[in-house]
Order: sequence, then structure tokens, then C-alpha cells
Amino acid sequence: MLVIGEKINASNKSVGQAIANRDKEFIQKLAAAQDSAGADFIDVNAGIGHDTGVSAAESIQWLVDIVQEVTEKPLCIDSDDPALIEAALVKYRGETVMINSVNAEPARLDPIGRLAAERKASLVALVMKEGGIPQTVEERISAADFITGYLAKLGVKEENIFFDPLVLPISVDTSQGLVTLKTIEEIKRKFPSAKTTMGLSNVSYGLPNRGMINRSFLLMSAAVGLDSAILDPLDAKMMGVIKIADMLTGDDVGCKKYIKAHRKGLLVD
Repeated sequence: MLVIGEKINASNKSVGQAIANRDKEFIQKLAAAQDSAGADFIDVNAGIGHDTGVSAAESIQWLVDIVQEVTEKPLCIDSDDPALIEAALVKYRGETVMINSVNAEPARLDPIGRLAAERKASLVALVMKEGGIPQTVEERISAADFITGYLAKLGVKEENIFFDPLVLPISVDTSQGLVTLKTIEEIKRKFPSAKTTMGLSNVSYGLPNRGMINRSFLLMSAAVGLDSAILDPLDAKMMGVIKIADMLTGDDVGCKKYIKAHRKGLLVD
């Protein structure tokens, strides 16, 4: 399972302040720590400018520059603004890149899809249309169908799409965990070349002992076909569960990665 490290996101107050203050050391420590912990991609989200007088485009370019100084892991450029994604890609030196994210709204899908096609980037696609998050599996698959068809016309291959099945807090609606799981199953059935990812921690919002919930939901999601997750790679217990998920779903042939992690003392009970 691919791990997309979520820590460098301006929605986190300390990260937002570090970006505003151009605190290079703070950001680079977060990037390096996620790399060392096993993240496959490092997500970078610079927000919208932080009222510093510096443009959002300058902030995302600064972020991309300094993160690339300390890690060779590919980046996940995180913004719903096509202009910011384009600005970030100007500074990006790697060959492999992920863009996060689009949905089924043509106003975003078209320009970001064109950027993804040009860079042969992986693209996170939220299975939703205008009007908010769909409550049913059928509505989400309808959005995925539209996205796949639209992106194909732009030259984005299905194999480069990472569908986000959408995770809503089960504290608000206890049926939503099953809706997400069934959506993953249906995506894997209908779009066999596509991949899936999700912001895992949303499922436990508003509840105590969130880590236990998140880890349990990750295992359940892996069983129905989840390919990657946007999460905190510094959570050692979570990273251990990912090793277990890979083993139990047949992605760790001979249990070699699990045993290696055990010998290194990386599995935290």
C-alpha cells in the first residue's frame, strides 16, 4: 500500500505558521521525518497565502523547493486551484508526481486534468460532483464514471487515476463507513486499472481513541481493495498495520516485508 505523508499541510496551524514565516528548518524536518518513516509520497499543501503579502503561488513554489532539498521521495502537489498546481510543477524536478485533487466539476477537472496529462502525473479524483459529497455508492460511482471518461479525452490513463471514495465521520452517520467500503469495492470492479486512496483520519473525527478506529478502518479498506492512504507516517502503529495489511492481502509475498519490519523493531503493538 502506498503511503502519502500528510504532515506538510497549511491547514495544520503550526505548518501554516511555518510557511508564513518561511521556517525552512521546521518544514524540512517534517519532510525528512516522513521520508525516514516510510512515506512513498510527501504531500505538500501551502494553503492560500496566510495574509503575509506573499502570493499563494510563491508559497507553494517555496515549499516545493525546500522539500526537494531533503528528500528524493516524489511529491503530491495538493491544491484545488489549477494555477497553484501549475506553479508548483514549474519548480518540481522529479519525474514521478501526484496531483491532489480534482472532482467531477469540469471547471477544475479540465485544467488540472490537462496538467496531469502533460506531466504523466497520478491524479487524485474525489468521487463527487457539484453540490457536495454524495451519500450513496451509486452517486459516487456515477461521478467516477464521468471523471474517467473526461480524463480519457484529455489523455490521462485510467491507471494514473487514484479515486478517493470519500470518507465521512461515522460520528455523524454510522452508515458511512460501509458506504466508503462498498464504494472502494465497486471502483475496483468497474475501473480495474484505476487505484484508490483516501484521507483516512476523517472516519474517526469527533470520537475518542481515534488511532484505533483509523487502524481498524485501514485494514477493512485494504481487504476491499484500497491501494493507498493519505495519513501520518510518523504513527508507528499505523505503519505497522500497513505492513500487516500488505501481508494479509497478498501484496507481501512470503511475508518478507513483515518479517523484515519485525527484525528492525518497526512493528509497534
